[in-house]
Amino acid sequence: MDQFGIGHLSHRSARTLSGGEAQRTSLARAFAVRPEILLLDEPFASLDPPSRESLIEDLERILRQTRTTTILATHDRLEALRLSDRIAVMNGGKILQIGTPGEVMNHPVDEFVASFVGAETVLTGRVIKRNGGTFVVSTSGKEIEAVGEAHLGEAVILCIRPENVTLSIHSSKEATSARNVFLGKIVKITSLGLYQKVQLHCGFPLVAYVTHHSLENLSLREGKEVAASFKATAIHVVRRKEK
Repeated sequence: MDQFGIGHLSHRSARTLSGGEAQRTSLARAFAVRPEILLLDEPFASLDPPSRESLIEDLERILRQTRTTTILATHDRLEALRLSDRIAVMNGGKILQIGTPGEVMNHPVDEFVASFVGAETVLTGRVIKRNGGTFVVSTSGKEIEAVGEAHLGEAVILCIRPENVTLSIHSSKEATSARNVFLGKIVKITSLGLYQKVQLHCGFPLVAYVTHHSLENLSLREGKEVAASFKATAIHVVRRKEK
């Protein structure tokens, strides 16, 4: 109980506990028997943000201290990244990919995994050029350059994380080292707390994250035309299976 900070609740009735206190009590009860394996199913889903953050912090510490093998089911990728040594992404009861957080987050094996781990832009296209270490993909009539090797005519999927997309009011490629620069119109801006999610149409859909400062500094608003850029190295390429 002391590990979870609930020693002062030892004489309280369970019926008087808050949601956070009840969840801490449940975890303390589970750890009290020193389990070989702990199974957790969305353990933070019903908690308010402060209680959730506090409990995640304590659980992370206790898991590292006790080295208890734990299987955690969650829909929150940040929880998975913070608490796990290995991540398995499932869809329809099947494991699509399993690996370290870095492997799964940065090298998704297909479109579903890419979307789940935060690659907000997922585009399909075909390789039309090869440039020695890079190749060009045609998608929705636009050409996108990516790092790697691919065959001419090969069908590929391009995955771009929103934090790797930069917005500016200048469209010249000379103003940036990025190989991919496209003019686009802002379709929607959504506040995500610490940053803003900007959805663009550049001939293809593209998503970027910007800070509140950048939003104001660039006077970004829905309907405005801006330049969006991303590096060829920022694209994760998935080989598409032909049907």
